[in-house]
Amino acid sequence: MSMSIINPSSFTLVIFSFTLVLALAMLFLIVKKPKEQLPPGPRGWPIIGNLFHMIMNRPVHVWIHRSMEDMQTEIACFRFARVRVITVTSSEIAREVLREKDEALADRSESYSSNLISHGYKEIVFSSYGENWKLMKKMMTTKLMSPTTLNKTLGDRTLEADNIVTYVFNLPQPGCINVRDIALTYCHAVMMRMMFGQRHFDVAAEDGGLGPKEKEHMDAIYRALDCFFSFNVTDYLPFLRGWNIDNEEEEVREAVDILNRCNDPIIHERMHSWRNKGGKETEEDWLDILITLKDDQGMPLFTFDEIRAQCKDINVATIDNTMNNVEWTIPEMLNNPGILEKATTELDVVVGKDRLVQESDIPQLNYIKACSRESFRLHPANAFMPPHGARQDTTLAGYFVPKGSQILVSRLGLGRNPNIWDEPNVFKPERHLSGHVGNSMDVTLMEPEMRFVIFSTGRRGCAGTKIGTSMTIMLLARLLQGFEWTLPNDKSQVELVPADSNLFMAKPLLACAKPRLAPTLYPKIQV
Repeated sequence: MSMSIINPSSFTLVIFSFTLVLALAMLFLIVKKPKEQLPPGPRGWPIIGNLFHMIMNRPVHVWIHRSMEDMQTEIACFRFARVRVITVTSSEIAREVLREKDEALADRSESYSSNLISHGYKEIVFSSYGENWKLMKKMMTTKLMSPTTLNKTLGDRTLEADNIVTYVFNLPQPGCINVRDIALTYCHAVMMRMMFGQRHFDVAAEDGGLGPKEKEHMDAIYRALDCFFSFNVTDYLPFLRGWNIDNEEEEVREAVDILNRCNDPIIHERMHSWRNKGGKETEEDWLDILITLKDDQGMPLFTFDEIRAQCKDINVATIDNTMNNVEWTIPEMLNNPGILEKATTELDVVVGKDRLVQESDIPQLNYIKACSRESFRLHPANAFMPPHGARQDTTLAGYFVPKGSQILVSRLGLGRNPNIWDEPNVFKPERHLSGHVGNSMDVTLMEPEMRFVIFSTGRRGCAGTKIGTSMTIMLLARLLQGFEWTLPNDKSQVELVPADSNLFMAKPLLACAKPRLAPTLYPKIQV
């Protein structure tokens, strides 16, 4: 057959297929089977390993957990082409990953989405372990998340806690309220005020909700997160990047472009103000701190790209956990009226009905925190923690872990592990009031024993545990204190079904909210 009678698309496909087979064959020759014993795993194909199974079994986390159950193991090894992915559902092995072998497993894996979100790994969440990462982590811990900074921004958080109860109060009554919309409005507003010192990108929404640009920004954050947590072929076959073979590349490019269009003008303007006009008298938000930090020579510590990468870190890190936790906790309570009554009674006793709950009340709201912990256990935002990368050969649970392996600690597997939890699929906040977490006077959202995952621990642990706790408990407590929640008339139970792309509720929660405080306690919205 002459070349002239092959149409261009078919010829491209032939060349692509030939290149793929050749590249995989070369990879197969490079990959050496370790002499030491790897964790158990499903039988794979030559060259590609379990890659075909990964492609054909979506969502992948369901297939992985089902495979581990079939093998009756709490640690497993899946091979996707030349990459070994080791999954863990045991608290003992999770502690080994995040404590004993923390430094050896402190790397991150590269992917198209993480590279794009982080502007070439110029931030803390996605970048590899090293000196630059240590500098970023120190800055995050001692500057952005310091007690001094968090105390300075308390007024912003309180303002948005006030705004959210009034926003719900002003919604048409009676009627169903979209709880996810409420949670997203609060989370985005708090994040914007703490990072940029303003609630909106341009025009404020008249009703106190998210404006069009904020909604677009929020949607882009979640699209970027979904792409990062997806199991994409190009994560394991980097030479295929750029072909957009599973549409994820185009998706994450569009999401990052939106984030840049929203964030960059504010960053440019603020950098110009500080560096060319002398700046403001004091640092008022996280962006001010990032811009004004200096190195040992008195020069700006971070470039524009590093600052915009850090801002996107904050975008993706401050949104999903709080929203997801509150949206799952309220329906669990609606399905268990006794739990809902206990939570509101605690608020009435600790806070009363003549003032709104404040962050200073959180230490005493132990039952509310127990409900939040239980929801984090049962309903994590994603099935796995971000992958840890092996910087060197090591072992886990006595099995060999080769350098370059990815380790995925399963949020879902830990939280619902029957070897850890009695009645693991039942919502029982009381389990967190026992001696397992100290005593009933000291309930926190930390889980150092890794029986389930909220903020993680170790070198890659979340630097924002305090702000994460404050945001989650304040939103939940304000909604429970301010309103009497009931199901729509045609519902007797909430259907608790997770989505496929993440573990959010498959359908946003719709519920009825009747004000339970005096009208004067719902302050005017401040935008």
